[in-house]
Amino acid sequence: MKEEWCIPPEANAAFVCAMEDVLDVYHLPDDPRYPTVCLDETSKQLVREIATPLPAEPGQPERYDYEYERNGVQNLFMFFCPLRNWRHVKVTDRRTKVDYAQCLRELVDDLVPDAVRIRVVQDNLNTHTPAALYEVFPPAEAKRILDKLEFHYTPKHGSWLNMAEIELSVLSRQCLDRRIPDKETLEQETIAWAQTRNAKGATVNWRFTTADARIKLKRLYPSIED
Repeated sequence: MKEEWCIPPEANAAFVCAMEDVLDVYHLPDDPRYPTVCLDETSKQLVREIATPLPAEPGQPERYDYEYERNGVQNLFMFFCPLRNWRHVKVTDRRTKVDYAQCLRELVDDLVPDAVRIRVVQDNLNTHTPAALYEVFPPAEAKRILDKLEFHYTPKHGSWLNMAEIELSVLSRQCLDRRIPDKETLEQETIAWAQTRNAKGATVNWRFTTADARIKLKRLYPSIED
């Protein structure tokens, strides 16, 4: 089976412009008034057991029957603040503009309510637009939320630049790599995972800089001739 990679074309000015913007944001000093929060999302297929799993025994892991019942798909939004060492997972039934807009309001009002302005790093998914707030909330409310946000978009083919994607990978390995029957259980499990990881002060040690990019990803930069 071949691995698929999203490889940006060479001499891609749009890619390097967005990349350098995100990398610069990542290397700003920690300031609780202006936190950087990475936002990303994924989905989880819920699976309900038909037969009761056999409990684990010495030398034998818990065993599941090969038959199961699909129980819908849930969306998971990941908020990750690397310099403050915290993450928050929000489970939603869908991944629409409504869900996205409500997530932004939760970020502003509940997750970092004391921030003057929040730097949001996110991808270019078609629902991830400031205009979504005006489609969901009255104009005054949409403007109130947007006045607290500053968006920085990862480039197309550059989702690896979003640290929330790294956290989603950890979540998948540590929490989602098994059968989860329903939304309530999924919410409980993701809350417990985030609380445990936050208590440990776990974060991402991001070292890649704009200077590194100009050397290691030189082929992506347009060639400028004098």
